[in-house]
Amino acid sequence: QVQLVESGGGLVQAGGSLRLSCAASGRTFSNYNMGWFRQGPGKEREFVAGITWSGGNTGYIDSVKGRFTISRDNAKNTVDLQMNSLNAEDTAVYYCAARRGSAWRRAWVDYDYWGQGTQVTVSS
Repeated sequence: QVQLVESGGGLVQAGGSLRLSCAASGRTFSNYNMGWFRQGPGKEREFVAGITWSGGNTGYIDSVKGRFTISRDNAKNTVDLQMNSLNAEDTAVYYCAARRGSAWRRAWVDYDYWGQGTQVTVSS
């Protein structure tokens, strides 16, 4: 079992920044690839960013490329999502997720463990 707890969400004006953090406990964090997903009002859950267990490979959905950065610290058992130039379309509940294997995936069904989510609201 891996327990994941997100933090850092909140209300921010358009153009602003937030940094989300996900703290992991339980099994060895460095064995897991990590992903950030989001679910906006009336929308399906979508992939935002992923990072391999080593941190050596990352990926993003097109709409956040150049604005969001995913990173991890295996010594601290955390994975962060730095979000810049936020806009109203980024409003959602953000979730971190963990999966075994060799890489991150874009499909939420490929992840084994999930946090409870943190709300991000961007006002225009």
